[in-house]
Amino acid sequence: MKIVIAGCGEVGSHLAKLLSREEQDITVVDEDSAKLAVLDSNYNLLTCQGRPTSFKTLRQAGVEGCDLFIAVTPFETRNIVACAIAKSLGAEKTVARVDNAEFKSADNRTFFSSIGNDDMIYPEYLAAQEIITALQHNWVRHWFELHDGELILVGVKLRDGAPLVGMKLSELGMKSHDFHVAAIKRNHETIIPGGDDRIEINDIVYFMTTRDNVNNLIPLCGKTERRIRDVIIMGGSRIAMQLCAMAGEKYRFKILDPDRNVCLKLSERCPDALIINADARDTDALRDAGIADTDAFIALADSSESNILTCLTAKEFGVIKTIAEVENLQFISEAEGLNIGTIVNKKLLASSRIFQMLLDRDTSTSKCLALADAEVAEIVAREDSKITRAPIKDLKLSRYMTIAGLIRDGKGQLVNGNTVIEPGDRVVVFTLDGVIHKVEKLFS
Repeated sequence: MKIVIAGCGEVGSHLAKLLSREEQDITVVDEDSAKLAVLDSNYNLLTCQGRPTSFKTLRQAGVEGCDLFIAVTPFETRNIVACAIAKSLGAEKTVARVDNAEFKSADNRTFFSSIGNDDMIYPEYLAAQEIITALQHNWVRHWFELHDGELILVGVKLRDGAPLVGMKLSELGMKSHDFHVAAIKRNHETIIPGGDDRIEINDIVYFMTTRDNVNNLIPLCGKTERRIRDVIIMGGSRIAMQLCAMAGEKYRFKILDPDRNVCLKLSERCPDALIINADARDTDALRDAGIADTDAFIALADSSESNILTCLTAKEFGVIKTIAEVENLQFISEAEGLNIGTIVNKKLLASSRIFQMLLDRDTSTSKCLALADAEVAEIVAREDSKITRAPIKDLKLSRYMTIAGLIRDGKGQLVNGNTVIEPGDRVVVFTLDGVIHKVEKLFS
């Protein structure tokens, strides 16, 4: 598939890296030659220097015959214009990154489609969705639903005292249980575990389970799911406004921001929230806002460092759930190792959503990008493929992958060593980054 990406910022670069590993025909367009040089020298893709809103540049990039054109520059109007030009030149499908919730409205979809914008990505909307999921399932670090929720992948950080801590996976296999340990994140490294691996304190363990059994994991992980009602938000950002609009009356929000003008705007946009003109980095301001009686704290300030540190402060006050927006990609791994509930990154969410759009075009494979250094693939087993020739235990699968579950006749089920995969099964595979193509050969 031929894909042209306009914009070599963090979203465009991350997306280009992901797609280049999928052996797609990728061309990246940007005015910054230095940024393009980094991609050109490290990844299997082409680059084209020039303005994304130039007909000449887009022709040079091969837009006329591309299957997908993605505009993810920092400027939404430039992205919309670039998509319009790309569509006029013959791009089959276009996607633009925007910063205005109104542009995503269903009422305006016909207009944008008429000018060549087939779909739009609004990162703040995706971030708000992620936060609502984190508030609803507050005992987990990560929650992903596959195949309309038939299978659920959860990532849980295990503390001292959790019944599963200290157990070998081989010991788990001797007992009846309704989950599969797909991966373990330990000290910034993701492990595809084997029978001799032991679950340790502070591991983030990724479990695959079914919708009916997911709550059985709560006591095993030493967790308690609590009702979230009172929420304090630090920073009156677009994510905060979107979150208030989407959550409705489900939560009682207090938003703290040190900028008086921002607070005035918030009072208009978020009429049901209590707006406080104060700096949440100040512990006295947090006390005055009632942090000790708050169920969740969400840090959405411009500074990743401030968000991380203030979440740690909220934890010291006894807040059940903390969520931090961490936009510096290099900080994410460090932040995951701290006592912070959920990390949100708009760039990764936008890249993942666009990636999902691409994969949805191929009904044989879809993915959920669970981790920065691992992939979750849902792959259809073909007739006479190697994966269907014997029980899983006899297939001698790579140690870099594990089969976590499958969808058969529309129903999700877990697998064990005796499971025989049948042609037509949609198999959920957890792999380390960069080896998915080796895995796909087993299914073709």
